[in-house]
Amino acid sequence: MVTVRPYQPFDLPGMYQVCLRTGDSGQDATALYRNPDLLAHTYAGPYPVADPGLSFVAVDEQGVLGYIIATADTLEFETWQEEHWWPGLREQYPVSLGQDPQDGTQDWLRIAHIHRSRPTPDDLYEKYPAHLHIDILPRGQRSGLGRRLVTTLTDALRARGVRGLHLGVGSGNPGAFAFYQAIGFHEERRADWGSTMVMDLQDR
Repeated sequence: MVTVRPYQPFDLPGMYQVCLRTGDSGQDATALYRNPDLLAHTYAGPYPVADPGLSFVAVDEQGVLGYIIATADTLEFETWQEEHWWPGLREQYPVSLGQDPQDGTQDWLRIAHIHRSRPTPDDLYEKYPAHLHIDILPRGQRSGLGRRLVTTLTDALRARGVRGLHLGVGSGNPGAFAFYQAIGFHEERRADWGSTMVMDLQDR
């Protein structure tokens, strides 16, 4: 039995685990990081702090097995990160650590990202200002849970009057691309890293 419910602060450790265990294009990224928290510091942690009302978790008898997190306004969120999230992490992880140690680990990439990130306006945000991240452990996949989480989030965004939603899908994760197409997203942009997909929240 899987319950989908709003995020609570005690869910955060479980969310960090899910982020790490799905962080390599949907596969377990544990072996890629010396510091198991760095990936989630970048892609999970700030969302429920900035706007807990747009964070939802899926829980079963073993704990958190998935989540969906979002911001209603990407540029506003990036500005919040610059003011409130990145400064502490930049102090904790000096820029000197953002160099490739040539050992196959990826901590340095996340640290470089922490120091490089800045609020970046984009014309895309005019129609699709919200963005999301969703991660589900293997035991919760192919069960309809992904669609359930997305529906929960889009209902919350529509209730706020948000116009549209976007997300990024890495080129190494074709299964995710197909899933998002199946639930109503379409590809807006394509780049070397992957695709930007969008959903109009006013069309239904």
